Amino acid sequence: MILAADIGGTKVNLALFRQQSDRLERVDSARFDSRKYSGLEEILDEFCQKKHPELERAGFGIAGPVKDGKCQVTNLPWAVDVESLKKRLGLESVWLINDLAAMACAVPFLPEAELDVLQQGQLEEGGRIAVLAAGTGLGEAFLLPDQCGRYLILDSEGGHCDFSPRTKLETELLLYLNEKFGRTSIERVLSGPGLTHIYRFLIERRSFEEPPWLTRELQENDSGVVITENGLENKSPACHKALEMFVSLYGALAGNLALQFQARGGVYIGGGIAPKILPLIKSGLFMEAFYSKGRFKSFMREIPVKVILNDRASLIGVAHYALGDKFAR
Repeated sequence: MILAADIGGTKVNLALFRQQSDRLERVDSARFDSRKYSGLEEILDEFCQKKHPELERAGFGIAGPVKDGKCQVTNLPWAVDVESLKKRLGLESVWLINDLAAMACAVPFLPEAELDVLQQGQLEEGGRIAVLAAGTGLGEAFLLPDQCGRYLILDSEGGHCDFSPRTKLETELLLYLNEKFGRTSIERVLSGPGLTHIYRFLIERRSFEEPPWLTRELQENDSGVVITENGLENKSPACHKALEMFVSLYGALAGNLALQFQARGGVYIGGGIAPKILPLIKSGLFMEAFYSKGRFKSFMREIPVKVILNDRASLIGVAHYALGDKFAR
């Protein structure tokens, strides 16, 4: 039995997998609110006591940089250590990798039904793969195929690179965010909180109005959810414009990764936000920004671009990584 974990700033997903020939069968799973627990160990104790699994190995995908088997979670006051996990679980085969690296590990195993194709492109077998995901934060990871049919995983903290505006409006957004934060990373605009930052910029600096009913909704509910729902339904011009800016920025960044990494094996968009705003992503805004690379527009049309629809992709990926048969470790 394989224990897989996806550890994020707002939730921890756990699952048990059983290997069935060349595929993994999910036996059980559970979701935990990260902020209700003092640490990962408390969650593991609760899960394992209820399930009594006969574990053989475990894999953990975690939202933060992993070095020497240790990670300080980016958006939580948790420190996670692979040696402590081994002792807690009574296992030797325990792996700790970045959460986007875990998502990237799932890509070779995802069926077409769990992907939405934005551009078929010209898939190059053995081509490099880029994965980009906006959710609580923004993550990037890459798969580099070797000559033995395995993948080298390149994790990244690219979400914390500088936000580079392309237009006058985006430049104004950058200046607005610099006033608030001193320095603006791309995660400040491409994430759940980032969508809210874009919306507040439009209200405060671009003369969009916020009617009283929307103010109440924003006060009583998650702002990202409110902006998304009202933007998709076009109930609020400010919410709709915020979503349009978000989607365009998302497409531009995806295109940058395709260029930087020459991702002829495809660019995959993961995370919790993309499936929720898929109608707007497929409206053309995303791909228009993706293509907008000057002399390399024809190159951009060759890159496969797909949205990951399976919200358990990171669990699948880290479980396969724990098996070790497809990835160089």
